[in-house]
Amino acid sequence: MSQLLTTLHTLASDPGVVALADSVGPVPDFDPALPKEVNKPVKTMLSWTAGGGLTLAILGGLAGWALVAVGHNTERAALAARGKQSVLWSLIGAGGIGLTSSLVLAVFTMTSG
Repeated sequence: MSQLLTTLHTLASDPGVVALADSVGPVPDFDPALPKEVNKPVKTMLSWTAGGGLTLAILGGLAGWALVAVGHNTERAALAARGKQSVLWSLIGAGGIGLTSSLVLAVFTMTSG
């Protein structure tokens, strides 16, 4: 371990390494940004996709609750269990869609300036 620390200290105190760290690198400064003409259509598309996915997740949850109601009233335990499972997966899907769309829109907003 002490050999590793000695080597790191030697590298850190080497004037050549410090000069390389302070100089301009081979890659010029570049600020990636999307063209202004692309911002509005892409944000609209992302918003509509997220909204449509969340709407379908809500409809799936409602259909699941309908299966639960029918299954309990007709004493079909398998149908009620399937409805409960669909409600659970609708909630998981809605959470995934909401989280993913928020992250994509946040990253897109950061890169578009």
